[in-house]
Amino acid sequence: MVDLGMVLTAMVTPFKADGSMDYRRAAELAQYLADNGSDGLIVHGTTGESPTLTHEEEYELYRVVKKAVGGKIKIIAGTGSNSTATTIKSTKEAEKIGVDGAMIVVPYYNKPSQEGMYQHYKAVAEATKLPIIIYNIQGRTGVNMTADTVARLAKIKNIVGIKEASGNMDQVSEIEGKTPKEFMIYSGDDDRTLEIMKRGGVGVISVASHIMGKEIRKMCEVFRAGNIAEAEKINARLSPLFKVLFITTNPTPVKAALNMIGQPVGGLRLPLIEANDSEKEQIRKVLQDLGLL
Repeated sequence: MVDLGMVLTAMVTPFKADGSMDYRRAAELAQYLADNGSDGLIVHGTTGESPTLTHEEEYELYRVVKKAVGGKIKIIAGTGSNSTATTIKSTKEAEKIGVDGAMIVVPYYNKPSQEGMYQHYKAVAEATKLPIIIYNIQGRTGVNMTADTVARLAKIKNIVGIKEASGNMDQVSEIEGKTPKEFMIYSGDDDRTLEIMKRGGVGVISVASHIMGKEIRKMCEVFRAGNIAEAEKINARLSPLFKVLFITTNPTPVKAALNMIGQPVGGLRLPLIEANDSEKEQIRKVLQDLGLL
């Protein structure tokens, strides 16, 4: 059975002032996250601004993060694209670099049918030995992968889990009921982690773990240990953070928060822009309330 961990951080990509890649800071951030509750890192995902990175930058980022924390925590490459051929190429490159797995988003913009999704993932899985986490997020892709399609994909040996960000808790329960016990369901939304774990999820692919990774880890651990009340208490305390990190498009708020707490990651690449003054003030207040500033 593949175990990719319980708390995986969807890592931001640090940039220099001129917008170029800051690989040194990427290595330092990876180490910081490894020391603060993360079992693994999703590198070059949505939170890592994957749409604006070149393939050369993507592959170098995998190399840098692997060198920094490889062997200590899991490194999951965000190799998904809306082109199956491109996804296969990126996944093969990531495998050569030596990552521990791949997270592959449902193809976006071209809106494939359920059968098209199945054939896409099947083709990718057949081209690699890496464990694959499929990623369902209708809000960004325009289409929802149904529980029946997930169940079909779960029969493919190296498709080992799903990042579920549909927001549909009934669908999460349906996936849990239709997939093997070892198939891993990760929450794709920090504010739904506990609810998804109550429905059979193994943990979270988190944005907020950049800021409160140890606490998110503790919440998941005490839940697994059967202390539901303590897990709910932690969840309630962290709820304002979960909300404020999505007051505008991710990863704008989390980059602002990291810069505030002394983990400089630079700005964003267009078309994303930095948080405005009002947004920064809301973020700052939450960080102050949590004792981080």
